[in-house]
Amino acid sequence: MLASALMIWRLQAIESKGFEGTVLGTLIMPYCSGFANLVFAFQMSRAGGKSQAVLENCLVNNVTNLTLILGLSAIFFGAKPAQGKVGPKRKAPTQAHQLYRLELLLTLVALFLFTGTLWALAKDHVIDFYDGAVLVGLFLFWQVLHVFEILKNNVRKNRGFHWSIVLDLVLIGVGAFGVYHSVDYLVDWVSHVKSSYIGVKDLGWLSGALMVLPNAFIAIYYGFMGRQDIVVSSQVGDGHICIPMCIGLFALFDTITIPGFFQMGLYVLLGAAALNFLCIAFMGRLPRPIGAALIGFYGVFVYSGVVHT
Repeated sequence: MLASALMIWRLQAIESKGFEGTVLGTLIMPYCSGFANLVFAFQMSRAGGKSQAVLENCLVNNVTNLTLILGLSAIFFGAKPAQGKVGPKRKAPTQAHQLYRLELLLTLVALFLFTGTLWALAKDHVIDFYDGAVLVGLFLFWQVLHVFEILKNNVRKNRGFHWSIVLDLVLIGVGAFGVYHSVDYLVDWVSHVKSSYIGVKDLGWLSGALMVLPNAFIAIYYGFMGRQDIVVSSQVGDGHICIPMCIGLFALFDTITIPGFFQMGLYVLLGAAALNFLCIAFMGRLPRPIGAALIGFYGVFVYSGVVHT
């Protein structure tokens, strides 16, 4: 939690140094909030034979972000995702609203693309080296698009990156290092704990739930700040780190065998993404009843993956 708080503190500062809100939530924040998932995939690749734990971790993380976190955000903060900072002119709020809405919709379209690609590649019940290369390639292409978008936006506004952003990135790196050791300790503890309730078989679900905490921190902080554009884009962007990046990277070193609840997880994930897309496209926000429905989706996912199995 301390490491996550450190990263979020400096991420807020970066927004005023050449990064816009939605791009910040899509390009920068996911590497911080999703760094624990990347470390977990790395740890599992070192252990060998832990492909199901990695897939469980990524699915639990993505579904929780898109259902539980955004659902609670809609209920408690009203979840108007297209506010942003606007100027004194009267037309500025409407223009900013439209721009943020389009950027969020594009981010959700990418989620459909990544998740659909994973579903197609997993039809033979395994994700091998070549499947992993496709997933990683898609993710890198998506990130390059955002880098060029930032560069174009800075050229339009005739501004560059402030030199102090280097210090911010160093502090974010310190926070990421703290996250690395936290995940390492978590994996070691669960692997040796003697309990009838949790064990190595629950490592994927337990780690996936705990690694949502940085994103919950982001949602609470930016929800209170009234920046629901960052709340939504950070949750969706964190999903991009897990699917396709984490799964793709792991598959480059170890073949992943698809577990039984995989299809249900993807259905819930795509259903939640579709709800978010439709609400943002037609209403510009997530109504509270939709937030309650998303939480219900999360309950179905947990029941099918934990209780039912």
